Amino acid sequence: MPRVILYTMSRKQKLSPEAARAKAIRDKAIAMTPRRRRMKAENQRKRRAAKKRGMNLNGKDFDHNTMSFVSVNKNRSGHGRGTKKYNTKRNA
Repeated sequence: MPRVILYTMSRKQKLSPEAARAKAIRDKAIAMTPRRRRMKAENQRKRRAAKKRGMNLNGKDFDHNTMSFVSVNKNRSGHGRGTKKYNTKRNA
């Protein structure tokens, strides 16, 4: 069984301990897929290069849809259009 660390201080959802453990395992499995690992590596490369150029990246993430740095709030799946209309997994 994979080791899962739960942080109780900053939970975003009110889940039972069992549900929180199951969610942590699911989230870790999704984060470790080849697609997500490629995206994370690309984000890190782009962020390091932008910082080297002197860009201010406070509160910004790299968006794979617009291929630019956008605010963390804006960089959510579908950009407010919903996931059924604009599913990033199908477009990537």
